[in-house]
Amino acid sequence: MSAVEFLDTNVLIYSFDTVDPRKQRIAQDLVDRALDGDIVISGQVLAEFASTLLHKMKPAISPSGLTKILDSLGPIRTIATDAGMVRRAVEANSVYGLHFYDCLIIAAAERAGCEKIWSEDLNAGQTYFGVAVQNPF
Repeated sequence: MSAVEFLDTNVLIYSFDTVDPRKQRIAQDLVDRALDGDIVISGQVLAEFASTLLHKMKPAISPSGLTKILDSLGPIRTIATDAGMVRRAVEANSVYGLHFYDCLIIAAAERAGCEKIWSEDLNAGQTYFGVAVQNPF
């Protein structure tokens, strides 16, 4: 089995966004890998994903539609946020100067033992606490 990887919110959103079919295909492949157990997410990623689909996606997804989507993502290993992870995110903020919620992504990936974060938002090629970022697009 390959090294555990982490999926950032933006990639999960692209898997349901039809605006850019190329990005959607790439994102869907990563989500399929997550469903197979090769990639993890965090509770934060799910919360940001749900908020975006409910409030920012055009057309917006209904709550019942979102519930079905969340159920389909249920098999993905999800890292829970706790006080230690929040503390580590604060440390990441101090070291790297990133937005706190990006630091929480880094802390969750580190906690899961990931070697890679798939993200369009973080700096591709950068390594944070030993976790490298790669832009899948």
